[in-house]
Amino acid sequence: MLRINQIKIPVKEILCKNCSVEQELLIQKANRILKGYSFEFIRISKKSIDARDKKNLMYSYSIDIKSKDESLILKRIHNNNIMSTKDVSYQFPFKNSSQSTLRPVIVGAGPAGYFCALYLARNGYRPIVIERGKKVEERMVDVNDFWNSIEKINPNSNVSFGEGGAGTFSDGKLNTGIKDPHGRIEAVLKDFVSFGANKEILYLNKPHIGTDILCKVMKHMRDEIISNGGDIRFSTQFTDYHIDDNHIISIVLKNSSEEYVIKSNALILALGHSARDTFRMLASHKLSMEPKAFAVGLRIEHSREIIDIGQYGKNDIIDKLPAADYKMTYRSSEGRSVYSFCMCPGGFVVNASSNYNQSVVNGMSNHARNEKNSNSAIVVNVTPEDFKYEGFDMSDPLAGMYFQEKYEALAYKEGKGNIPIQLFDDYENGRLSTQFGMMKPNIKGAYTFGNLKNCLPHYVNNAIIEGIHAYAKKLSEFDHKDAVLSGIESRTSSPIRIHRNEQFMSDTIGIFPCGEGAGYAGGITSAAVDGIKVAEAVAQYMIKQETDNE
Repeated sequence: MLRINQIKIPVKEILCKNCSVEQELLIQKANRILKGYSFEFIRISKKSIDARDKKNLMYSYSIDIKSKDESLILKRIHNNNIMSTKDVSYQFPFKNSSQSTLRPVIVGAGPAGYFCALYLARNGYRPIVIERGKKVEERMVDVNDFWNSIEKINPNSNVSFGEGGAGTFSDGKLNTGIKDPHGRIEAVLKDFVSFGANKEILYLNKPHIGTDILCKVMKHMRDEIISNGGDIRFSTQFTDYHIDDNHIISIVLKNSSEEYVIKSNALILALGHSARDTFRMLASHKLSMEPKAFAVGLRIEHSREIIDIGQYGKNDIIDKLPAADYKMTYRSSEGRSVYSFCMCPGGFVVNASSNYNQSVVNGMSNHARNEKNSNSAIVVNVTPEDFKYEGFDMSDPLAGMYFQEKYEALAYKEGKGNIPIQLFDDYENGRLSTQFGMMKPNIKGAYTFGNLKNCLPHYVNNAIIEGIHAYAKKLSEFDHKDAVLSGIESRTSSPIRIHRNEQFMSDTIGIFPCGEGAGYAGGITSAAVDGIKVAEAVAQYMIKQETDNE
């Protein structure tokens, strides 16, 4: 198979005609590039918008083709954009043929936990998934009731806890910086499509699913896990575990009616980054873990029009283009890394708190990304040295978690129980906002004006202000005085890392840390891929256990 990169077609030629024109134009382009060699057009491998020339927006493609003359093409056509490629199809390596009564237990029904369960279930391991929250359709009711101030927050059913994990109420972004030559990333994307995601995620440069579709995807994924022998126990919390000779032997679970114990020799900790009571329990067992760096900051909202014009320019097709995104990075004068995180074009800011007396925000978009505002988090790196500066013990693996709790409580206090918000000009100058300017917030959850400088350390505030001004040099009006800030964004990644070895196992034999909460992923796709890797390790371990016991 050959891959041809950097095929450019004017956006207007695609948008202003019917859908079939895209394939016709790509075939024409490929014919010219291949100089008469015959080929079979296979698929679009990658598609993005090249907006460097605002007066001439281009779609940029990579396409994969087959030709009986591939070797001749590579030899005779001197073009660095033509290369040989292989279509890697992932295959799970360990089928289970035993009838063991012990089943692997997976704690957490987020992307890591569900993909771990999916691949174990498909291959005969009958996993048990433990999820403290509810199935997604019930979770949506609880979340909306909280956002609409009908009910107080449910500590076990909210934006962080429940089927699908924190990623369900997000933009559903699937782009990732990880590399996986074994085809797991493509396997994850194909699974998402089979469960109801749009096929475009297989080739878009920055694919996303959207919260509205993710909710349906999670239900279909649940159905397949169960149909393949898996067991999913909602509203059930992992509260403790027992070991013998440093081997996991049983897990303690609690639901609304009872606490009970199940025997297992494999425990997968696919925790979310907000599972603080579980982190405390694991620390009490002296499970090997450490505090890790993460980032904290604020959400910033602009009108979608400002971001779209800034990225695409003013033109007569802007209303037909997808809501524009951006990615910003900056190094502050104090050496802090400042960057945009979880950018949500045409989306909402949402109250993402997971318990009482805390204010946490996140971003969310539906698939259409057609809301009036675009938002992202502007966050600043914090490290264990910062936790020490704040008075927390660096030797305590939960120091970063305590850091989060401190500032989330301050944000809750500043907002008087609601999300504190402030216009950028007022934030920079330390004034309390009293009214909105040309931009109005698009927020799920109650909010009130507050001074966001009271919600974060001074070094984070200083870096955010510097960064926003720096970004305006690249994206016009990014530092608009009326841009709406809200706080705080504190759950960018887990504040801890649970140690694991090359077999993906912790220092307690049979415990497998997995995914974002355990410190090994940074988004939906990377968490899902880590879930598959851990499923492989668990399967191999369980086969060995069976063999050793024979």
